[in-house]
Amino acid sequence: MLRRPLLEFEKPLVELEQQIAQIRQLAKDSEVDVSQQLLQLETLATRRREEIFNGLTPTQKIQVARHPQRPSTLDYIQEITDEWYELHGDRRGSDDQALVGGIGYMDNQGVILLGHQKGRDTKENVARNFGMASPGGYRKALRLMEHADRFGLPIICFIDTPGAYAGLVAEQQGQGEAIAVNLREMFRFKVPILATVIGEGGSGGALGIGVADRLLMFEHSIYTVASPEACASILWRDSSKAAEAASALKITGPDLLKLGLIDTILPEPCGGNHWSPLQAAETLKTALINHLHDLRSLSINELIEQRYRKFRRMGLFLESNDAEFKINT
Repeated sequence: MLRRPLLEFEKPLVELEQQIAQIRQLAKDSEVDVSQQLLQLETLATRRREEIFNGLTPTQKIQVARHPQRPSTLDYIQEITDEWYELHGDRRGSDDQALVGGIGYMDNQGVILLGHQKGRDTKENVARNFGMASPGGYRKALRLMEHADRFGLPIICFIDTPGAYAGLVAEQQGQGEAIAVNLREMFRFKVPILATVIGEGGSGGALGIGVADRLLMFEHSIYTVASPEACASILWRDSSKAAEAASALKITGPDLLKLGLIDTILPEPCGGNHWSPLQAAETLKTALINHLHDLRSLSINELIEQRYRKFRRMGLFLESNDAEFKINT
């Protein structure tokens, strides 16, 4: 049997997984050589898994991105760093558990790492507020990024949130202002900034640590201005149209790469990152090191200018010229 929560579209694999488990147990109990049969079934299971995951719809990608066993920020940090020290607090009386960060060593160089942190179960999700950061979380992130800028340390961000916490207390504490300040300040930092959407990148909660020189995104992650459920409720007053909204929002890697909103799509192991988290971490580490090497070759002025131009290129606008309209990217 599968040890992980099963997604609806993965159910065709259940029977094969059960057969493989039974044959392994049979071989263990009777010492019968079933290696050939086992190999055939495992090959068939791999092929079917590839077929399923190569044809995922946007709605199915959302399910993968939200999978409870998908590797989290702390999972990746533990795997890609040689040493890691978590730092706490925004120095204003808050230490948000939904946004974590600290200093570490990766590829023999110091870096500041920070990102949204979800839980594995209900109890941990409640403690982490389901990865939805409060104003204190974004102020903690800014404190760490200012530390990085002061000491010349690259900044590495991991995005995985349905959005910033939208409760009354968060609004009273200045949620919008906290995110806006982060957006402004990240443009001026003189050190390389890398961000990766490792799961769900939702709304301003993602943007609060998403102003980066290079924005990476895992193959089955999503990045969206609003959740499909919220979008459907707003546009059609009907949350059951979330699948239609997911398709219209262009939330998947290929769509976002085509629109110029992300820079790189990172491939995932067959079955998604939750099937092979160590392989996913190795893919991420290699990509981060390569991009970091490219960015560190730039002068400070070149780095800031490229960051500015990167975001100026995003979106569409209209120019009027003798009553003729032109669309520019």
